[in-house]
Amino acid sequence: MTKRILVAYDGSDLSREAVMEARNQACETANREIHIVSVVKPTGPATNAAVSHSIGDEMAENLRSEMDVLKEQMASSDVGVITEVIISEVQENPGIGICKYAEEQAVDLIIVGNRGLGRVKKMLLGSVSNNIVQHANCPVLVMK
Repeated sequence: MTKRILVAYDGSDLSREAVMEARNQACETANREIHIVSVVKPTGPATNAAVSHSIGDEMAENLRSEMDVLKEQMASSDVGVITEVIISEVQENPGIGICKYAEEQAVDLIIVGNRGLGRVKKMLLGSVSNNIVQHANCPVLVMK
C-alpha cells in the first residue's frame, strides 16, 4: 500500500517547511509519494475575465517553477513526488480544492502551513489551513 502525503503549497516559507516535513515523514516508510499541490484563485470578482485568467496563469507558472525546484531537491530521497497546480474557476477557499484533490487521490495525510493570522483576520478573510482542517477526510498536520 502506498502512503500518500499531500502538501498544500503556496510559496511561503512555511509551505517549504511543510514540504521538508513531508519528505522526512515519507522517508520513514516504503512505498510512499508526496503530492505538492497549489490551488490558484486568480483574483476576486473581476470585471475583465481575460485579465483574471492571465493573472491566474502567471501565478500558476510561478508556482510550477518553484515546485519543480522542490521536486529536484527531493530526487535523491527516493520518494515519488507529484506536483499539481489547480486553477480554480470558482471563488471558493483554496482549501476546498485541496480537500477535493486529497479525496480523489486517496491521500493519507495533508500537511499545511499556518501563517499565524490573528483571530480577526481569520474571521474576515477565512483561513486555508482552517478550511482544510474542517473539511479534510484524513489527518491534517498544521505547521507553525
